[in-house]
Amino acid sequence: MADIGTAFRALHRRGDPFLLVNAWDAGSARMMQALGASAIATTSAGHAFSMGRVDGGTLTRDEALEHAQVLVSAVTVPVSGDFENGFGEAPEVVAETIRLAAEIGLAGCSIEDTALPDFTAYGFDLSVERIRAAASAARTLRGDFVLVARADGVMLGQYGVDEAIRRIQAYEAAGADCVYVPAPPDRDALRRIIASVSIPVNVLAAGRFAPLTQAEFAEMGAARLSIGGALARVAYGAAISATRGMLGGDFTGLTRAADQSDINILLTSQLGADNA
Repeated sequence: MADIGTAFRALHRRGDPFLLVNAWDAGSARMMQALGASAIATTSAGHAFSMGRVDGGTLTRDEALEHAQVLVSAVTVPVSGDFENGFGEAPEVVAETIRLAAEIGLAGCSIEDTALPDFTAYGFDLSVERIRAAASAARTLRGDFVLVARADGVMLGQYGVDEAIRRIQAYEAAGADCVYVPAPPDRDALRRIIASVSIPVNVLAAGRFAPLTQAEFAEMGAARLSIGGALARVAYGAAISATRGMLGGDFTGLTRAADQSDINILLTSQLGADNA
C-alpha cells in the first residue's frame, strides 16, 4: 500500500464499525489477518504478558516500538500501536512517540490520559495538551496517521462519564482522529459517548459489551471495535486451565487444542505470508 495510514483511516466509518484485532506476537497477528482481519493492533497487556510482566507501565518505549515493528513485518494490513500514555508525561515526549511510531510503519496509535504506573488520571489541561502535541506531530508526518485519544478514567474509576465526554470533546478539538472511552458502565452511557463527538469512536467489544453484536454497535454509531488484551487472555486462560489439569493428573484439556494443520495453513497462507 502506498500509504498504510490512508488505508487505515478509510476503515473508520461511523455506524459501520470494523474489527481491529489486538495481537500479541507475530504468529497471532499473521493468523488473525489470514482469518480475515482488516487491521491489527498491538495490546500492551498481551505484550507485557509475553515478556513475563504485568500490564501498565512495565514496557519501555523502545520495547513497544520493537514489538510493534515485528507485527508490522508479519502482516500486510494496517497495524496500530497500543502505546499506553505515550511513554512519558510531557507533551513533547508524546509527540516524539508519534514520530517514532510512524517511522516503523504503524498506521496509527492510541494515547491514554493515564499516569503510569500509578493508574491515576492526568489533569484535564495537561491531557488536552498531550493530545494537541500528538496531533501536531501526526500532521507533520509524510504519510497519514490515525491518532486515537483515550479517556481511561471511567474504566479506572478516576472520573465519571460526564468528565470523559468533556475530555473526548476537547481531544477532538485538539486534533484527535478518533476517541475511545473503555468500559463505560452501560449501553446508555456508550450511546452518550458516541453521540458527543463527530469523529469516529472506538468501542471495547469485550467485558460487559461482549454479548453485543456488530450490528448493535453499528446502530449506536460506533466506527471501530477493538478487544484490548481479551484475546490474549483467552489464549493464556486456556493454557492456565490445561496446565492446572495436567498438574492434577488430568490431560483432557489438551484435547481442546487447535489442530496443527489448521495453524500451519493460517501461518503460511498468502494473506499472512506476504511479508515473511
